[in-house]
Parts: sequence; structure tokens; C-alpha cells
Amino acid sequence: MRVLVAPDAFGGTLSAPDASRAIIEGWHRHAPDDVLTPAAMADGGPGFVDVLHTAAGGELSVVTVRGPLGAQVPVTVLRVDDTAYVESAQACGLHLVDVDGRDPLAATTYGVGQAVAAAVRTGARRVVVGLGGSATNDAGAGMLAALGATADGRLDAGPVALRDVTSVDLSGAVSTLAGVELVIAADVDVPLLGMFGATRTFGPQKGLTDTQIIEVDGWLDRFVVATCGQTPAERRVADTKGAGAAGGLGFALMLLGGRVISGIELVADAVGLTSQAALHDLVITGEGTYDFSSRAGKVVYGVATVAASAARPCIVLAGQVSVGSREMRAMGVEAAYAVADRVGVQASMSDPYAHLSDLAERVARTWSPRSLG
Repeated sequence: MRVLVAPDAFGGTLSAPDASRAIIEGWHRHAPDDVLTPAAMADGGPGFVDVLHTAAGGELSVVTVRGPLGAQVPVTVLRVDDTAYVESAQACGLHLVDVDGRDPLAATTYGVGQAVAAAVRTGARRVVVGLGGSATNDAGAGMLAALGATADGRLDAGPVALRDVTSVDLSGAVSTLAGVELVIAADVDVPLLGMFGATRTFGPQKGLTDTQIIEVDGWLDRFVVATCGQTPAERRVADTKGAGAAGGLGFALMLLGGRVISGIELVADAVGLTSQAALHDLVITGEGTYDFSSRAGKVVYGVATVAASAARPCIVLAGQVSVGSREMRAMGVEAAYAVADRVGVQASMSDPYAHLSDLAERVARTWSPRSLG
């Protein structure tokens, strides 16, 4: 049996390549003769640059930037021909902030702007920014400031500072990116504001309370007026799919002329996922938490779509699963298995590699032909 193993990173506990190795090791304990092919994936979030470097080669350089709460962090820029790839999570990712130290009201995307500027300085004429896994909810204001935008208040101090901003001048940032094509590789297609926007959808996982969610969404609404205007036509960019990606970083990139593409589709093309799926009997994907948000733009949905196009079954191995069988089928997933269902949520975090490997061994008993012998 031939199995394609194409997981995403597992929420800060396992990289996508590590998750692939864990699944393969566990599966082989039950079915050593099965052929398993690793194809680590990303959707614009954590692992985006590493996966693309593995697939496309290129030259890596490291730049030090301001992290979401001010500490200096390294960001790796990938250059392939005249295109540079930047992973926003390396500059403002949730994994950079301890759970007890999260401060979404002050977290900034300033470091993302520093990384984009560094990519431009390499001579790249096209910059692709991967979005996903952020600790920020500042509508990309910090990034704009790092690129040269100015305002009548601070843009680099998180969403709480935006309540004092009434006008923004983007000309400095536009000048920094002159002659550069800007591409947004988004992991979700949510708008910036409202019931299904960035703050209400992803704010809780970044530490925002119910009261803060209402306040922050209001501050971001004012920021839209300061950057775009008040009429529906002027505000249209805030309603565009992907504007809410990475806490609204998509919105700011759109203000600078960026166009949105699917991060998972970009990575799938780079690794040749469609052709690989056709050569295998089963496709396995996975992520830390397989839930409602996995429906659009995420690795699981993208891999399952590719598997379906190749008429191959797709299963999910995850840390936690919180969708029902009907939702799974709608995503093209045959079955999903959770580490937490076997050992509990807390225990699953203690040794994620070993627990995922054990889960893969158990799943192989169901899906490998050896289980029928």
C-alpha cells in the first residue's frame, strides 16, 4: 500500500516535517512493508518558508525583527529567483508568546514590515507574505509603520493604540514597495470586521475577552475609516476575503496593493501534491486542532480537496477533533482520529511526537491491507 503523508504543523508542538515523521514511524510499526511518502504542508502559517525551501530550494537569509511584544526574534527570508517569501508567523506568531504572557491589545505586526522591507532590499521584485498563526490583531498597522506609513497616533503599539488614530498616510510604505509585486498567501478567507471577521473569529485564541472583542472590532473599524474612508465603496477592501487573515494583516497588505491567493494552493503546487496524490492509495493529513475553522483555506481542507480530485480517500490525524462526521464528509475527509481521545488533552501535549506516532500505529490497523490479513 502507498500512503501520502501531508500534514500541517501541530499548533506549536510539532513542525509539519516532524508530524510527517511521527506518522510514518507509527504506521510502519504495524505495516512495515507499506510505502509512505512525506509531503509536509503549510497554508501560509508556521512552516510556510521551510516547506517551500524544501520543495523549491533557493537562498535563505536571516533578519532580526521586533516580535509581537517587543522582544527581538529571527525571521528567515527565502529567495527563489526574483521572488522572496516571508512567513509572518516568524515575526508575530502566537508561538512566540507564552500563554500567560499574551497581550493581544498591545501585540504588533511591526516585525512583519521589517521582514518585508528586508526582502525588498535583497532585490526581490515579488514578495509573497504567508499569513497565519499570528498573536496579533492590529489590522497590520504595525507592519505599515515599519514600511514607512505615518499617522496622527501610534501604529506600532497594537490595536489599543488605534483608538487614537484618525488619519494615516500610506505614502512612505507605498514608496518602500515601489516596483514590487506583493502577494498575500492567506490561510483563511475571513473579512476584517464583523461577526465573521478577524477579531470575533480568532480573537479568543489570542487571549481577547468577550468585552475586548467588541472594543477591538470598534477600533479596527475606526482604523478602516482612517486608512480608506467612510463610504461603502471606500471600505470595500475591509470586506474582501482574506482581509482578516493574521489578525487583519491581510487588510494592510491589500492597502499596499497586495493580491490574495490561497496559501495551501501555492504550497500544494510547489510540492506537486496533485500528481503525488494520484500515485498513492491513501492520503493522510493532519493539524493540531481539526475544527470548524479548517473548512476554508487550511491545510486539511486543501489536502482533502486534492485527494478527492485524484479519487483517493483522505483521513485526518489531529491533536484534537471537534467536527462531526457530516462536516468531515463535506470537507472530503473519510475519517478523523484524535490523540486527545486516547490520552486526554493535557497528556497529549507532554510528548506530542510519541502520542501522534502511537495514534498512527492504531489507525494503520484499520486502513492498511495488512489489517485484513
